[in-house]
Amino acid sequence: MNRANRVPTSKELIYRQIAEQGFASKAELLDRFRIPSSTLTRTLEEMTADRLIQASGLGPSSGGRRPIVYETNPAFGYFFGLEISRSHASLGFFDVRMNPMSFTRWRMDEAMTPDKLIAHVGASIKAILFDHKIEPGQVKGLGIGAVGPLDRERGVVLRPLHFAAPGWQDVPLCAMAEEATGFKARLENGANAALMGERWALRRSNPQHMLYVHAGIGLRSAMMSNGGIVHGSIDLEGAVGQMIIQADGTRLHEGGNFGALEAYASIQALEKQAQSQAKLGRGGWTEQLRLAPDQIRYEDLLQALRQGHPPAVELFDGAAAYLGIGLANMINMFHPETVILGGSLIYSDERFYRTAIETARQNVYYYPAYQPVFTKGELREDAVATGAALMMWRSMEV
Repeated sequence: MNRANRVPTSKELIYRQIAEQGFASKAELLDRFRIPSSTLTRTLEEMTADRLIQASGLGPSSGGRRPIVYETNPAFGYFFGLEISRSHASLGFFDVRMNPMSFTRWRMDEAMTPDKLIAHVGASIKAILFDHKIEPGQVKGLGIGAVGPLDRERGVVLRPLHFAAPGWQDVPLCAMAEEATGFKARLENGANAALMGERWALRRSNPQHMLYVHAGIGLRSAMMSNGGIVHGSIDLEGAVGQMIIQADGTRLHEGGNFGALEAYASIQALEKQAQSQAKLGRGGWTEQLRLAPDQIRYEDLLQALRQGHPPAVELFDGAAAYLGIGLANMINMFHPETVILGGSLIYSDERFYRTAIETARQNVYYYPAYQPVFTKGELREDAVATGAALMMWRSMEV
C-alpha cells in the first residue's frame, strides 16, 4: 500500500506530534489524542526503548509532580535533500529533527548532465558522511526537489526547459540516485518541496492555506490547502508562467502562450526586453554595459539597476508590477493566508519585492478586509532541499 494514502498508526501520530511541537508531556499527548493512559504509557516506553524519543527533563508543575517531557532523538536517523533547478543545485544533510548539518551548492552549467550530477551528488554524500562520522546505514533516504514537468510516481524528470546541459529529458532520477547512493529516493517538484520546507519553518503558527511563487529564470508555483500540498493530475509547476495577463501581448518562446506572465516577469523576459531595446538603440544599454545586445545577461541588468540606470529601474519595476498582477489573480482564486515569494528576481532587489506585493494588494478582491501575509519565507534558498528531506522524514517508518 502507498504509505501516503494509508492511515497512520497511533505510534506515528504521537511521534509526529512530538517532532512538530519540539517536545511534549504525557498529559499533553493524552489531551491531544484521547487514548487510554496505559496505552500511551506503553507506547512511550516502547518508543524510548527503540530510541525514537528520549526524555528531555521535567516540565513545569501544575500542582503535582513535574511531568516528564519527551523529545525526538536527533541521532535516530538522517536525511539528504537535493534541489535541482535550471541554474544551480544544492544538497542538504539533516538530522531527524530537521536540523541542517551541512549544505553544499554548485552551478548547473553546460557540463552538468544527469550522469555528472548524480556522480557529484554521490561523491558529496560520501564526503559529508565521512566528515560527520555517520554510517550510511543511519541514513533514511534522499528526497529530490526538481524542476518539472516530472512523474513523481516513477521518479522521472520529463522534459524541463532551459537546462544549460544536454540530456535532461526522460531522466529516471530516483533510480539513478538509488543506484549511486544506496538510499531510497523520492521525487517532488521543486516548488512543492519549497512550500513543504517553508511550512515546516512556520509550523508553530500552523498556517493551513499557503501559496508559493518562485520567480527566476522561469515562474513556478505551489499551493497548500488544509495543511496539505495540492497536487494536480500532472506535475507542471511552471504552468503559472502561462497565465495570460495581456491578451494581445508577446510570448517568451515558441509553444508558450501569447501575453503570458513569464513573458513579462522572469529573468528571461528581462534579458529579452533589454536586448531588444539595445538592438533598436534605446535605453543606452550599449553605452552603460559596453556589451553587444546579444551579450546582455541578467547579471548585467542587475548591475545597471544597482547603479540607478533609469532604463534598468523601469525594466525591473515593470516586471515587478506584472508579477503583482499575476499574484493577485492567484490570490483571488485561492485566498491563502500566507504568500511566500522566492527566486532570484525576488531576492535581487528589495524594491522589486515591494513593488510586486503592493501591486498584488491593490488588486486583491475584498482588500483590506482580507489581507494575506506576504513574506520571502524563513528558509529562502534552502527551502527546496529542506522540503525534499522533510518528504523522506514524513515517510520514515517508526
